[in-house]
Amino acid sequence: MLDPHLLRGQLADTATRLKASRGFELDVAGLERLEAERKQIQTRTQDLQNLRNTRSKAIGLAKTKGEDVAPLLAEVAGIGDELKASEERLEQIRAELEAIALRIPNLPDESVPAGADESANVELRRWGEPRQFDFQVKDHVELGAREGWLDGESAARLSGARFTVLRGPLARLHRALAQFMLDLHVGEHGYLECNVPLIVGADSMRGTGQLPKFEDDLFAIRVGDSRRYLIPTAEVPLTNLVRDSIVEAEALPMRLVAHSMCFRAEAGSHGRDTRGMIRQHQFEKVELVSITRPADSDAEHERMTRCAEVVLEKLGLPYRRMLLCGGDMGFSARKTYDLEVWLPSQNTYREISSCSNCGDFQARRMQARWRNPETGKPEPLHTLNGSGVAVGRALIAVMENCQNADGSISIPEVLRPYMAGQERIG
Repeated sequence: MLDPHLLRGQLADTATRLKASRGFELDVAGLERLEAERKQIQTRTQDLQNLRNTRSKAIGLAKTKGEDVAPLLAEVAGIGDELKASEERLEQIRAELEAIALRIPNLPDESVPAGADESANVELRRWGEPRQFDFQVKDHVELGAREGWLDGESAARLSGARFTVLRGPLARLHRALAQFMLDLHVGEHGYLECNVPLIVGADSMRGTGQLPKFEDDLFAIRVGDSRRYLIPTAEVPLTNLVRDSIVEAEALPMRLVAHSMCFRAEAGSHGRDTRGMIRQHQFEKVELVSITRPADSDAEHERMTRCAEVVLEKLGLPYRRMLLCGGDMGFSARKTYDLEVWLPSQNTYREISSCSNCGDFQARRMQARWRNPETGKPEPLHTLNGSGVAVGRALIAVMENCQNADGSISIPEVLRPYMAGQERIG
């Protein structure tokens, strides 16, 4: 959620920036009308409260003097009726303003390039050279289907489209990737490993920005009388650990990592990547989350992105780092780096990690604060999240980049301890 001062004191400028950077149309006239009414009714409410208090004291004084208090009682009753109506309207206006604010995306950082879509993203650097094959490369579906290790047909019978069954050494390789990433981030990068719920309430989804705008992309379930959601990423429960709390300065930065299932309806994918495991309703990810002081979040963003890059470098997977333009960034982000891994079968780079600095945007929605030692007062903290990395897409990249002419797959050296020393499968 944006700083309320931007919507009250700098509304026109904020609307211009959102239009230019995000293509987002802010209803300035509607907000101004609601804000003017809020101020008017808030002032009237306060006046009525003061008047009721004054008249109540007058009733007490009149009673001690034995005077007739009926007129005063009637006046107080009338004030009470008007006050109740005024308070109800004030609460209604505040709810309308909050509903609007919850649908406004974050403002991009000044360093974010302008642009409407991914064509305006900026490549910052590359690592590794794509392998030159002396045989016809296969995609991950062909490589996995040969031994029945990657089975989309069985998954479709079980659950429908965009699900996959993994078997045998390919299932083990998938597990090995997740274990390797966790050990790396905990042992070398200093993250605290967490195991988080896969089902959360609406407040958690609202806190990180999935609700209300992206409800169609979520899987919802009914638990008793409440509506709950399957997490689209471990970012949601990890970040919400600081919701409605004040974190002491010495506890920052908080660096958290979790391996979890993720569930996405992919409502906006429009038939893209229907083949194989690129875009699934259910997938696994190792997620990085940092909670920091505002002054430290830019440096933490660079550090987090570097932690994700190390995963790909240790696996020997060529990749590039992209700085996303305003129109291609996520709703809650103020700055995002995407890491894109080379996929030989597509002869291009595909996203495998997205690392975002959300500034205080999520913190304001969650009421997550830290105590500034200089002022002694609670202030919104900064939140960051990143894939460290997507396990399924890492599996695809290893399969395709490490394939051999006979259809076998060489196992990257860092994964062999997790694969009982095997050097290849197939």
